[in-house]
Amino acid sequence: MGSPRAGSPAGAVDATAGVRVKVSNRYVEIKNGIFELTLSNPDGIVTGVRYNGVDNLMEILNKEDNRGYWDLVWNPPGQKTGIFDVIKGTEFHIIYHDENQAEVSFTRNWDPSLEGKAVPLNIDKRFIVLRGSSGFYTYGIYEHKEGWPDFGLGETRVAFKLRKDKFHYMAIADDRQRIMPMPDDRLPPRGQPLAYPEAVLLVDPINPDLRGEVDDKYQYSCEDQYNNVHGWISFDPPIGFWQITPSDEFRTGGPLKQNLTSHVGPTTLAMFLSAHYAGDDLSPNFTNGEYWKKVHGPVFMYLNSSWDGSDPTMLWEDAKVQMMIEKESWPYSFALSEDFQKTEQRGCVSGRLLVRDRYIDDEDLYASGAYVGLALPGEAGSWQRECKGYQFWCRADVDGSFYIRNIITGNYNLYAWVPGFIGDYKLDATLTIASGDDIYLGDLVYEPPRDGPTIWEIGVPDRSAAEFYVPDPNPNYVNRLYINHPDRFRQYGLWERYAELYPNSDLVYTIGQSDYSTDWFYAQVNRKVDENTYQPTTWQVKFSLDSVSSGSTYKFRVALASSARAELQVFFNDQNRGVPHFATGMIGRDNAIARHGIHGLYWLFNINVDSTWLVQGVNTIYLKQPRSQSPFQGLMYDYLRLEGPCGCFF
Repeated sequence: MGSPRAGSPAGAVDATAGVRVKVSNRYVEIKNGIFELTLSNPDGIVTGVRYNGVDNLMEILNKEDNRGYWDLVWNPPGQKTGIFDVIKGTEFHIIYHDENQAEVSFTRNWDPSLEGKAVPLNIDKRFIVLRGSSGFYTYGIYEHKEGWPDFGLGETRVAFKLRKDKFHYMAIADDRQRIMPMPDDRLPPRGQPLAYPEAVLLVDPINPDLRGEVDDKYQYSCEDQYNNVHGWISFDPPIGFWQITPSDEFRTGGPLKQNLTSHVGPTTLAMFLSAHYAGDDLSPNFTNGEYWKKVHGPVFMYLNSSWDGSDPTMLWEDAKVQMMIEKESWPYSFALSEDFQKTEQRGCVSGRLLVRDRYIDDEDLYASGAYVGLALPGEAGSWQRECKGYQFWCRADVDGSFYIRNIITGNYNLYAWVPGFIGDYKLDATLTIASGDDIYLGDLVYEPPRDGPTIWEIGVPDRSAAEFYVPDPNPNYVNRLYINHPDRFRQYGLWERYAELYPNSDLVYTIGQSDYSTDWFYAQVNRKVDENTYQPTTWQVKFSLDSVSSGSTYKFRVALASSARAELQVFFNDQNRGVPHFATGMIGRDNAIARHGIHGLYWLFNINVDSTWLVQGVNTIYLKQPRSQSPFQGLMYDYLRLEGPCGCFF
């Protein structure tokens, strides 16, 4: 799986060497002539990676169990606070070893004597080294047996902590890479904490070029659909350490779910399950002794090097090539657990998705670019909160055709959503995938919510607030990476800019005059009054009607891209009435405002509007977010649309 470039005589490699395994009381060492992996025995913690003349790429200043490890956060029933658990094996086994491959296993089994003290899971951590391969694979099999105690799982991942004296350059995308601060820079007096612990102002960093910037690991989050390769580069000697995730199937919440990647440490993560940008909905609870088993991974830790350290992009470009090789090799034929299904054990589903909206076109439209996927059975749209099973997604072609390959056997629903249209599609039938299946579903038709013609609309239905106005950051709190960047929303403190733009009165948007890209703030946030006081905000949408169809029902559709302990109250022409015409109640815990996201989970509200609520002439819809305990409570809109009564054309 990819060969390194030799960096120097000290890093001379023998890519043809066979795989060797050496087991001692405290360590398991696996080497293949390119690199050497050292794991603690029987813990299964990565204590060392020797490569390209460097004895250890892991942070040697850290204790051995704080270098490369699997961890999880769990909670017993009724206990809110999660328990952090670095997963240490109690038994070591060589699963297979010959010249071409070694696979080793570190297991930790649960028994009733551990109730309340340890997460009720059997865990099997696997590591694989292949001949001629510049890196190692790891995967984990988690099993909760029937009748075992209930518990909740808040997070699980693999973390690698690299040498801070070597790895200073981080890359997570073509346009998201930079020299990073040192971990010491985040601590006082070099760093000054901001509104929450993850965000720090660099007051006196070791690298003076970074002075005055903000560091926050959440500025480097990424949607899972794009979270395939990220990592770190050392300039002396030139080495890359990359985390490659070749498939999304084992990650929760679908392709739009956002997760952490790499951040100051230098740390690199492979996230499998988290509540980030989603809230508790993405933390599974296992109840009534239910049986559960899941394979997380394999993921690949790729090492590369070059002769010339002046251009880090060469190592990044090579890592991207390797990522494509890994994707094309999925599912790996060499992973030996029977719980990891190989290609021939899996199935495929294909078809074509069309969109039917007679107010846009008399003909069915191709669902071009639609997200089409399989997830555990549930309601339409339930995939974004699904966090126990596997998910399999693809993007439809220009003509709406889709082909989903390598589906693990089991029962699924087929789900879809189409950029440019609101709502969620679900195929009524449950699909049972058996080994070798190649199911062709033919033409499927999605009819998005629609009762009447569009009177007006704001935004683009794409589950994101990115098309709205994202302000420049406060010049005192800048991450220079995101200046004039497509992801400008990742800057710190943008929530405070609203009160500066609207110091005395709230946003008013006039249909036909206002432009949503400049006049609709990206988030409906609270107005900061002083250090600890915030006011709720009420936005207005003004529009004119030449006439009102009496006795009819209009429709107001509001798609939200995010909600964080917020509420949307809607008033039509009367903001002082005691009860709003519509209210969501408190919804959402995705925290996307604080975490520099431009969306969290998607919400769609379809509001019946009685014609008596409207008037001929100028109308005003008031959008109020009444909850104001924190600066981070608020909403992001995806798209708003007012429809006339059925049969009327405007």
